[in-house]
Amino acid sequence: MRAEVKAVLGNEKYYTEVVAGRNTLYVDEPVAKGGADKAFNPLEVLASSLASCTAVTLRMYAENKGWDVGEIKVEVIVDKTDTHPASVFYKEVSFGNTSLSEEQKTRLLKVAEACPIHKILANPIELYTKIV
Repeated sequence: MRAEVKAVLGNEKYYTEVVAGRNTLYVDEPVAKGGADKAFNPLEVLASSLASCTAVTLRMYAENKGWDVGEIKVEVIVDKTDTHPASVFYKEVSFGNTSLSEEQKTRLLKVAEACPIHKILANPIELYTKIV
């Protein structure tokens, strides 16, 4: 798996255009940090990646099994404080079909933890930066 994105920040304070192939999204900072709060902030984009990947992975699995899980909701909370070195991700999943068996729920929990973004975040990460 590989992703390439390009972020461009023009003259509008913190309002950033992010392009991946033919797709564009915008990122901004909240007013409290000097932005205009016109788009997701960077941490929300990260949380969105985990939430959407989890939902899609669960839907694919349920379709493959022929399970009617109904609507899938994934809530992600990211806690990052200056006093604790680790970032903590909380992920809560619910299904529109509330009559799923305990066996199905157990399996779906394992699937939720196997989405590609979850795996990336749960393993060591290396970051490299260069100025060109």
